[in-house]
Amino acid sequence: MDPSIFLHQYWLELDRTILLAVMVLPFMAFCTIYFTKSIQTDKLNLPPSPLKLPMIGNLHQVGRLPHRSLRNLSEKYGPLMLLHLGSSPALIVSSAETAKEILKTHDKAFLDKPQTRAGDALFYGSSGIAFCSYGNYWRQAKKVCVLELLSQRRVQAFQFAREEEVEKMVEKIQISCLSKVAIDVGAAFLTISNDILSRSAFGRTYEEVDGQQLGELWRTAMDLIGEFCLKDFFPLLGWMDVITGLVSKLKRTSKALDAFLDQVIEEHLVSRTEDDITDKKDLVDILLHIQKNGMTDIDLSRDNLKATLMDMFIGATDTIATTMEWAMAELVSNPSALKKVQEEVRGVVGEKSKVEEIDIDQMDFLKCIVKETLRLHAPLFIARRTSASLELEGYHIPANLKVMINSWAIQRDPKLWDSPEEFIPERFANKSVDFKGQNHQFIPFGAGRRGCPGIAFAVVEVEYVLANILYWFDWEFPEGITAEDLDMSEVFTPVIRMKSPLHLVPVAHFQKTISN
Repeated sequence: MDPSIFLHQYWLELDRTILLAVMVLPFMAFCTIYFTKSIQTDKLNLPPSPLKLPMIGNLHQVGRLPHRSLRNLSEKYGPLMLLHLGSSPALIVSSAETAKEILKTHDKAFLDKPQTRAGDALFYGSSGIAFCSYGNYWRQAKKVCVLELLSQRRVQAFQFAREEEVEKMVEKIQISCLSKVAIDVGAAFLTISNDILSRSAFGRTYEEVDGQQLGELWRTAMDLIGEFCLKDFFPLLGWMDVITGLVSKLKRTSKALDAFLDQVIEEHLVSRTEDDITDKKDLVDILLHIQKNGMTDIDLSRDNLKATLMDMFIGATDTIATTMEWAMAELVSNPSALKKVQEEVRGVVGEKSKVEEIDIDQMDFLKCIVKETLRLHAPLFIARRTSASLELEGYHIPANLKVMINSWAIQRDPKLWDSPEEFIPERFANKSVDFKGQNHQFIPFGAGRRGCPGIAFAVVEVEYVLANILYWFDWEFPEGITAEDLDMSEVFTPVIRMKSPLHLVPVAHFQKTISN
């Protein structure tokens, strides 16, 4: 035999052996760690858990709609349940009582957040307040958000931006009325949500970033946060996220958003003047002012500023738009509620030429509709991570454990709500239940120290936009479609969206237009 042929075959076999070793050794190491941990945890009094499969644990039971499948599992295993998501155990909470224990009674042990690949890639090493670990940096960053960026005074200062952008939206819809064709309601809400936040944060609106609509780019980032990531569930297999394309998508999206935010900051640095800080200045102006004058106990880098802006946009744009779309879907499915709220809105506005924000205070039923929409369609899971081990309801809760509070399940709990699956806005009439997390049966924005700091900003926008489109327009289904045909099914991203976009035909209610 030709020696070269022998050597060629030898090296082929050696290559195959090396390749097999590269593939098998991490797998064997993973198995060793997995089963070692399983033996150790068997000795602890952990919360009940469904039977898990080797390697994947309970991932197969999560499904495409985790909020529903986890609710179903909790009905069998209890409101405090331990799931094994790959090699990453997670505590699932599905009752208001347990949520209160975590978010209030034992909140110090649950102030950390799980770290994720997407959080690191999109939020500058998880340095935004939504993803960063609990500590002095988080305290200072939240102080900036609560006292300077998203305070009630600041929200009121941006009233002019909301009014101007909503007027533009109404004008566009009035033009659509002339053709009597359906519009994509969700897309309209995403645009107005992005435009209002852009005006508030940047001082103007931006149409495109790298050829993409800015609102869609924020939504893409939001989707990537919820995309399945092997590193988050199987750390030793994180390299496979490169093969699936997730890493490249994260890099591409973060690069586009980073370049955009750099451009915005540079524009503001060029145009700003000394002591140029008033109530009409935007959020970037305020952040630069805080940075320049050392108004925090930590040094804020440019990446910290960009992470804060990313927090606000990714956390708000899609969430607000989705909430408004669900509200309209519920209203057109419930004609009596739609008629009642339109009569209220038009009665309050009266003979005036437009809806003013001060009018919202008199629209009690509209406020009930917003609350009921958020009850039925809670935007997000509430994610935490334990910083220390503790005892909770008689169970041992280990340190460094992911915690997921299923607010969707809590807000549909028949023990807490009458007819929980039905849209009944009147349930909130004459009740003091608010959005601030004091009532743990209703926590759409979370609760406690790590609750959403942008509640006031989000709620006033949702109420004002809905008041305007309910005042100016009547809404009909496209020809051949009825309320029974409306697809109310869901798709799960970090935000629970409508699976099929809502298309409705706007009909002008008045002869007048908003411009005159």
